[in-house]
Amino acid sequence: MILPMFTRPDAERAAPAVRDHLAGTGLLGYPTETVYGLGSAADPASVARLARLKGRREGKPFLLLVANRAMAERSGLVFTPAAHAMAEMFWPGPLTLVLKGGEGRLPDRLRGPEGGFAVRHSSHSAVSRLIELLDEPLTSTSANRSGEAPAAGAEQVVTLFRESYQAGELLVLDGGTLGNVPPSTIVDCTTPQPTLIREGALPRDELRRAVGRLAP
Repeated sequence: MILPMFTRPDAERAAPAVRDHLAGTGLLGYPTETVYGLGSAADPASVARLARLKGRREGKPFLLLVANRAMAERSGLVFTPAAHAMAEMFWPGPLTLVLKGGEGRLPDRLRGPEGGFAVRHSSHSAVSRLIELLDEPLTSTSANRSGEAPAAGAEQVVTLFRESYQAGELLVLDGGTLGNVPPSTIVDCTTPQPTLIREGALPRDELRRAVGRLAP
């Protein structure tokens, strides 16, 4: 199934079907402000199915999309002063923060080697609204087989993962064709002094202009 995901009303219409699909450990293909993503509910069985679809090896986790900071904190994630400052300035947007916490609330398979969970509040208004309506974080990884380029549109997601789509495991949300946008910038905030893991759509200089000494 392919459902439109261009506007907030699209998200509101799609939310019941998406909620039911995720409750059955189904997987999603969906647009973000950077690239098309694959995702699932943040529970161990769903995350394992996503890893199999992606071909993702153990030890390389997925990130979480949230609708707001409160959702991240409800999952037990901890914002340092630096994480708080960057989230205030750049969420929603292409900034992924790696945060400590989550014990007993999030699957350990989502925890990275630095000991934290990678979290982002997407600025794609329809997807952000969808996650708000679901009232639970959504896992996220680029919509591609490991090592290949991400899909640029919904039909390409279907082509790449046709077997899963035809089996009803993969529900695809169509947000149109996305341009060649860099992935999100990733900052490790598991220690008091943050560390830049990947410089993506948000340059380091912009982080430093906005939050000064609290930037990596």
